[in-house]
Amino acid sequence: MANRETEIIDLSHVIEHGMTTYKGLPPPHICDYWTRADSAANYDDGSSFQIGRIDMVANTGTYVDSPFHRYAEGKDISDLPLTSLADLPAIVVRRPHETGLATDAADFEGLDVRGKAVLIHSGWDRFWRTDAYSVDHPFLTEAAAQWLVDHGAALVGIDSNNIDDTRARSRPVHSTLLAAEIPICEHMTGLDRVPDSGLRFTAAPPKVRGMGSFPVRAYAVLG
Repeated sequence: MANRETEIIDLSHVIEHGMTTYKGLPPPHICDYWTRADSAANYDDGSSFQIGRIDMVANTGTYVDSPFHRYAEGKDISDLPLTSLADLPAIVVRRPHETGLATDAADFEGLDVRGKAVLIHSGWDRFWRTDAYSVDHPFLTEAAAQWLVDHGAALVGIDSNNIDDTRARSRPVHSTLLAAEIPICEHMTGLDRVPDSGLRFTAAPPKVRGMGSFPVRAYAVLG
């Protein structure tokens, strides 16, 4: 339990019926599998219960990519150690989209990222669930990804549609980070509410076998 001197900041989007996360992927279908009205007939004390059902692709909402997302022989979501996803020291790198879409290696110079989650705050989450969100969005360069690998980053996140530049027909950032077994957290939000440093970050998905990506409840603990 968090004490009175800590604050927990939610950094994930709500998953809602029919929403679009990534253009071209189907939206989630959320419904009742067992309704309260139907279940009430099974009990004599006035109890009733709801059991929900959701049908969705793994890349929905705020999610983490594991190496299996890119590489057939890579670790899937269930293989990722909690040490790569939970209670990580973190830093936030401010890269406002108004000043440019690309985050390059030079933008990390002088930062200590070893063993840390590196979270890129571009402010692009303000366009979430609009047509603009998937067009000309902020991204990392291949050189930036290699710099993060070379300097020992533990996880890399971004509040954007994709950590790669989707205008090109290649994905060097996913390829570089996931080859080094560095998880990627995409479609984050709320990074304007956390400081540049002095936070712990968690983005742990359910332990599902055979999935390369899965939604997370990403959050930061301050103090």
